[in-house]
Amino acid sequence: MNRLSFGGGSEGTVISGSIQSVVYANDENGYAVLRLTLDDGGTATLVGTLPYAAPGEELTAEGTWSTHSAYGDQFRAEHIERVLPDTAAGIYAYLSSGVLKGVGPATARNIVEHFGADSLRVLEEEPEKLAALKGIPERKAREIGAAYRKQSALRRLLEFFSAAGIRLGYAVRLYRSYGEDSMEVLLANPYLLCEDYYGASFADADRLALKLGFGGDSPERVEAAVLFELSHNASGGHCFIPAEKLAGAVCQLIGVTEEQSRDAIGRLQESGEVVRDVIAGLDAVYLRRLFEAETEVAARLLRMRGRLPGGERAEEYLLLAQRDMGLSLAPKQREAVTEAVQYGVFALTGGPGTGKTTTIRAILSVFGRMGLRVSLAAPTGRAAKRMQELTGQDASTVHRLLETGYDPDLGLLVFKRDEHDPLEADAVVLDEASMVDITLMQALLKAMKPGARLILVGDADQLPSVGPGNLLKDLLRSGAVPAVTLQDVFRQAEESRIIVSAHLINRGELPELRNSGGDFFFLRRRQGEEALKTILELCARRLPGNMGIPSEEIQVLSPTRLGVTGTVNLNRELQAALNPPGEGKAEKAYGSFVFRTGDRVMQIRNNYDLLWRRPTGELGAGVYNGDVGRIVSLDISAQTLTVEFEDRSAEYSFELLGELEPAYAMTVHKSQGSEYRAVILALCSGAPNLLNRSVLYTAVTRAISLLVAVGDDAVFARMVENDRTQRRYCGLKTRLAAADA
Repeated sequence: MNRLSFGGGSEGTVISGSIQSVVYANDENGYAVLRLTLDDGGTATLVGTLPYAAPGEELTAEGTWSTHSAYGDQFRAEHIERVLPDTAAGIYAYLSSGVLKGVGPATARNIVEHFGADSLRVLEEEPEKLAALKGIPERKAREIGAAYRKQSALRRLLEFFSAAGIRLGYAVRLYRSYGEDSMEVLLANPYLLCEDYYGASFADADRLALKLGFGGDSPERVEAAVLFELSHNASGGHCFIPAEKLAGAVCQLIGVTEEQSRDAIGRLQESGEVVRDVIAGLDAVYLRRLFEAETEVAARLLRMRGRLPGGERAEEYLLLAQRDMGLSLAPKQREAVTEAVQYGVFALTGGPGTGKTTTIRAILSVFGRMGLRVSLAAPTGRAAKRMQELTGQDASTVHRLLETGYDPDLGLLVFKRDEHDPLEADAVVLDEASMVDITLMQALLKAMKPGARLILVGDADQLPSVGPGNLLKDLLRSGAVPAVTLQDVFRQAEESRIIVSAHLINRGELPELRNSGGDFFFLRRRQGEEALKTILELCARRLPGNMGIPSEEIQVLSPTRLGVTGTVNLNRELQAALNPPGEGKAEKAYGSFVFRTGDRVMQIRNNYDLLWRRPTGELGAGVYNGDVGRIVSLDISAQTLTVEFEDRSAEYSFELLGELEPAYAMTVHKSQGSEYRAVILALCSGAPNLLNRSVLYTAVTRAISLLVAVGDDAVFARMVENDRTQRRYCGLKTRLAAADA
């Protein structure tokens, strides 16, 4: 048996044998459950990625043993070497199993009787010879040969990935893209593995490429580094990077010259993988998908912003809405309602306590009188649930509204609803618009039918989206669409120190910290260890015991991940206090954390393949960055855990645990779009770029009923003073403003 060897890799148990039967096989991802006859005469159940497995194949697998509660002992294979049978009897067993389309037991016997041990070579190299056999016409011979070559190509690809120590799932996806040419394509440019669809890191692809002999300054390597830098910065909010900065970043990443970096950018521009444009005097370099998203969002918003029929009766509808609601709106609220009725796009902004919810309810009342079908949406499940509670109308996430799915053939996140199958809604009200990135907005706008209204609601002073773009702020600054900012805090809201403090912070004024009370408390703890001790007491004893707030309704926030009061350490300590080990609690160590039944966890990257089930039995796929749930079961023997989210549950294999992190504490950035009954804010230390006014304002406005800030009052004061935020390279404002220039 030949094996490609790259060295390295982890050591595990090795078993060898032949496939006795295929218990289960998933054609989409190649996952299989097999019964093996081991070389030592025993039997075993093997699970792993093994497309087109069939009886008669011989395997050598490296992995670990586990015990499944229902299926007993299993061998979970991480690396697999496959050898096809080379005897007539073995080949017959293999072909007669149904592994090859068009070949059943009778055809398999026919082939083996004529070609014997040479049968598999004939199938791959000379399938036309099959046509000489009785019952196999030329067309069927070609089809059998094509099916066998497909399997052979994927098998060789899997062997290569296994030897290189690369996850076998990437091989299945690669084959979907390139078929029989996959190996040739991979050897020509292994850096394609770090494209979003395949999911490998740049470091993994780079390590493979260098082992295969690619030079440190090869064109493929430099171009891959350019694309990596653009993708990496997109995850930090940038739609583009200035060419000069991009070239410098590539030099620093892989140690090439600026000239080589600039040449690579030029080649990618010629191939169409990146787009260059002049934005506000900058030589902007975009990934093509982000350039198309930004330009399309600008074009669609500009087309939608005009007046619509029915607007002439706006004042009449407003009076009726106020009568129905039994209240009189403030002047700015009335202005917002009439503009929402008159224009195709309208933005409503304002801080806490300024009456956004009342204004939305008035807009919905007017739309109801107009006979408009309205959809309410928000970026996260928690925000959608809150919107539904406040308005009394159904609301959903944007992804669910657009009927999001994953197309394995395209390798892309797709939306059933688009310009070809638009939403039925005559109006869409989108809450928490500040956290919607440019690509999600593109998808929503494409799905809106001509003449439909879009109402964007949010607080532009909060942190922008985690993904690329600065949508709400850019839209407001451009002045290109009608917008109303609510500024007056209503009298009942003035009774909340959370709301008063938030507005003071937003104006750059320091709230009174010494006279804490009501719903806002500041507990001065200038040392990190003291702050940590207080936070643990608040979560485990003081708030549940003294104020009746259960720990599951308390969210700890921190500006930073690192340090004593960073989220990494806070999560370890909070887990020990709130969900310690106990009898009947299964747990699994992964990285620096031990996942345990009952833990609060968060998904930290989009996974469009992950299956979920709703309580109704409805099945679907896709769990998204920022989704928070709780581990309800953890099966060590099956190596899976189940997370129950807001409205669905999903099962994770242990190899996917890198997509989860504990969520007893989370960064302020991760809390966007969510509100909590009680928030404990840790403020002791952090990088200067994280200790700013926008982060503090966002944190404070996450609290509904109680905010307790614990930490150094000097840090609090510095954050209020620091109104500098990291610049995002986005062109939406410029594109919108240019239309009115």
